[in-house]
Amino acid sequence: MLLFLKIRQKFFMIHICHRFYKTDVLIFIFLLLSLLSKVCFSSEAFLKDIVVTTSKKDLLVYFTAQGCFTKEMEKAILNGVPVTFTYRILLDKKRSFWPDKGIRSLKLLHTIKYDQLKGVFIVNRSEFPEQIATSKDFIWAKKLMTTVEVAVVPISALKKGDKYELSLKAELNKVKLPLYLHYIFFFTSLWDFETDWYYINFVY
Repeated sequence: MLLFLKIRQKFFMIHICHRFYKTDVLIFIFLLLSLLSKVCFSSEAFLKDIVVTTSKKDLLVYFTAQGCFTKEMEKAILNGVPVTFTYRILLDKKRSFWPDKGIRSLKLLHTIKYDQLKGVFIVNRSEFPEQIATSKDFIWAKKLMTTVEVAVVPISALKKGDKYELSLKAELNKVKLPLYLHYIFFFTSLWDFETDWYYINFVY
C-alpha cells in the first residue's frame, strides 16, 4: 500500500512538472512573438522640418511627423479602421525669476478613414473643421495626416523683446478595432508611437 502511494505521488509530480513545462513553453513563445512583433511593427517617430514664423496677424508653426505609419497600421486602415494622430503644441513665456507663463495650449487631431465602398481616403483635421479632404491616393492622405500648419496665437499676444518657448509633440490615439478584426491585428498596442517633446526658443 505504501509503495502504491509513492508511485501515485511520483506520477502526480511528473504530471505537474509536465504541465509547468508546457506553461513555460507557452510563455516563452508569447514573449518571443511579442519581441519579434516589436521589431517588425514598431517605428521610431520624430518631428522634422520645423519652422516658426509670423504673418501679419499670427505666430505660425509648420512641421511634419516622420515614421508614424507601420505596415500593419496601413493594413488596418485599408480594412476601414479609423486612425487618429494627436499633435500637442504649447507656447510659454520664459521668465527668469518666476515660473514660465503659459500662453497657449493646442491639441490638434488628424483622423484618417478609408471608405471601402467608394475607394477613397477621408482625412479630418481639427484645425480645419470645415475642410474634409478626400482622395484615392494613400500617399497623399498620409502626407496630410503628418503635416501640421497652424496659427498658434495672434502676434498681439506677444511682446517685443520677450523670450518664448514653443513645445511640440505627436502621438497615436489608442486604436479601437472591430471584433471581427481582433484575430488579424492582435498586436495593435505595438503600433503606438509617441515622439519626444521638441523645444524651440525664440525672442519676438
